Amino acid sequence: MNPRFRAFLQFSFLGLVLVVLLVLFPRALAMAELAAMELRYFWWVILLFLLAIWFIWGIGKKPRN
Repeated sequence: MNPRFRAFLQFSFLGLVLVVLLVLFPRALAMAELAAMELRYFWWVILLFLLAIWFIWGIGKKPRN
């Protein structure tokens, strides 16, 4: 199994789990829809999320020489 196929399977499984959870918990789906509609007001939350991801993967890496 090559790495690209394995990554595809992992993302597919993650998507399937997400869909099952949203079907099992309809209030979470309603919250996700509301959040998607209100994103224009909470754009700073997206920026904070992206900054956190950048810190998680950026901290601890050695600088290139």
